[in-house]
Amino acid sequence: MESTVAPSVAGKSARKVVLVHGYSAQGRDFSRWREVIQSDAFHVHIGDYVSLNNEITIKDIAEGFDRSLTKLLDGSEDFDAIVHSTGMLVVRAWLTVYPERAKRLKHLIALAPATNGSPLAHKGRGWLGAIFKGNRKIGPDFLEAGDRILEALELGSDFTWKLADRDLFGSHAVYGPTADTPYVFTFCGADDYGGLLGSFANEPGTDGTVRWAGCSLNSRKFTLDLTQPEVLRRASLHKTENIDDIPLIIVPKVNHSTIVSDPPDELKQLVLSALTVNSVETYKRWCEQAKARSAKIDEYQQFVLRVVDERGDPIPDYHIEIFAVDDGGRQPLRAFNNDVHPFTGDKSLRNFHVKLDESTRRAKRVSLRLTASSGTPLVQYIGFGDGVSTRIPANDTATPMAATEVDISFDTAFTVEAQLTSFFAPFTTTFVELRMNREPVQAVFSFLAPAGRERAAG
Repeated sequence: MESTVAPSVAGKSARKVVLVHGYSAQGRDFSRWREVIQSDAFHVHIGDYVSLNNEITIKDIAEGFDRSLTKLLDGSEDFDAIVHSTGMLVVRAWLTVYPERAKRLKHLIALAPATNGSPLAHKGRGWLGAIFKGNRKIGPDFLEAGDRILEALELGSDFTWKLADRDLFGSHAVYGPTADTPYVFTFCGADDYGGLLGSFANEPGTDGTVRWAGCSLNSRKFTLDLTQPEVLRRASLHKTENIDDIPLIIVPKVNHSTIVSDPPDELKQLVLSALTVNSVETYKRWCEQAKARSAKIDEYQQFVLRVVDERGDPIPDYHIEIFAVDDGGRQPLRAFNNDVHPFTGDKSLRNFHVKLDESTRRAKRVSLRLTASSGTPLVQYIGFGDGVSTRIPANDTATPMAATEVDISFDTAFTVEAQLTSFFAPFTTTFVELRMNREPVQAVFSFLAPAGRERAAG
């Protein structure tokens, strides 16, 4: 068995490694990893933050992280970070404030990160969540569950959507295999929980708390603009520069808790070797070797949909169906209907958890059927799809249900910057934004007849 002691770096001062725990945890939970990392080469500093307070936000914690980091480090000193669960969102939020921060963080090692939230977050705000995770220390925060953090952790949250827009799809590359961005390494357990906790928490495709498909930073974003005709030529694809360059390493016989409390020797070795990566070549070599050791599991993909009008305002009442199109016609992709979660704070945002199967792998084209309703016959949502020109009805009349149905079809493979990108890709999160026109009918506002005409009519 190889030693788990980190190698010394001859002639160089020890690097600082900060450990950032997850929601409802404490810094001391990282004590096992401190034993693994601490050496002449690496000095470990465990962070500790408040999460079980209903007014604290992830941005507050990121600001607190920055203040403590300033005291810990000498000026703009470089450092490495190992994060667990919600700790990933804390560091991501910190990175997005100023672009130059990405140069200081050299290695970002994510253990079961809540990169895109957790299917347990919306459960935590109820009484049962307080019993399992609530603050049990008598005081002003007694039995508080950290509502604002849990809201950000909810699947399809507005927080994670906006965060992705900044660090994954923004103008500055935050992650990548260069010296100007942190090298990212992502791990997640193959197992879920057992016992009573397992019966409450476990969902397919998770480590008990976070989804395999939602851990990785590998993401892409589609924007389908239905406010103008010829939508197929207006569909755009945004993607991270490293969309396929941050592999998810699945660790066997480990769940969301034991990946921190009882890490296996192989995981320790992978993390220690990750901390020595210092070039594009060594990063690629590490990724190739680690992927070969990753456990084989069912393949899942996560989709986050947002439907808005031309002003960017949310459209909360809509129904979407997704079909696979081939020579024999189109068949509904039922996997999209198996696990759908609307974000509680804004139902225009919805998270879809899809187990990839033969129907998704065979699909060369995808068709979307979108039906949106304003809830009143005085306002309609109008879209253009499949070359059909959809416009405000004649005489400004509204349909009884104030709903417009639009079909959109597109290839499942896109050419972007000379690279082929598939709509379906395992262990990724795909963001899809659809835009429609919101159109009031004439009855919403009209001018009265001139006074003279009213007298003549009388």
